[in-house]
Amino acid sequence: MKLAASITGSILADMETEVRTLSKAVTAGVKDAGRGLKGDLRKQVVAAGLGPRLARTWRENTYPRGKSSMRAATLVWSKAPRIIRIFDEGAVIRSKSGLWLAIPTPAAPKRGVGGKRINPSNFPEHRFGPLRFVYRARGTSLLVVDSVRINKSGRVGRRAKGGAFTKTGRMKQGIATVVMFIMVPQVRLKKRLDVKREAKRWERRLPKLINKHMRTD
Repeated sequence: MKLAASITGSILADMETEVRTLSKAVTAGVKDAGRGLKGDLRKQVVAAGLGPRLARTWRENTYPRGKSSMRAATLVWSKAPRIIRIFDEGAVIRSKSGLWLAIPTPAAPKRGVGGKRINPSNFPEHRFGPLRFVYRARGTSLLVVDSVRINKSGRVGRRAKGGAFTKTGRMKQGIATVVMFIMVPQVRLKKRLDVKREAKRWERRLPKLINKHMRTD
């Protein structure tokens, strides 16, 4: 009885050791896969021309937190899911009013009244003058400002006092009409990301990652 009990106890101890080793390897492999996926998704966003700020919205966590488990799992998500989904699936963007979608040109200020991103409703007319709608049957319509000054570097300045013309009817030097917004019914955004492809690629690599940690532990 003692011999049998000793053998049984030894087997159980060995099994527990193997389970702990496997749990550590699974958890480490899953964590590697999560971090790898997060890194590749960040690279994909930058490569698509969407900028490092959006890329950094990708996050990763491995569960259970702070311990090893054979049922470990990793969660990779974005803090800007709606934007990521738009570029992952493609989308058609329309104006909320159902009429026009205003796209600011490089000449428009980045921020409007109140410090929010520029749009026709917060356009600083006190600085540039009122926006004027220019309808074009063929091509995009426009929102422009008239009689604004253009400095030597080509930047748009304030609206010229006294209008664009001299008393003799000649246009003042350095005065122009500038396009501030391009007006379109809708904008179609093409698919520029492939989140599922990256997830599948790291899913296929997971067994090798676990096996690597089995050999090193």
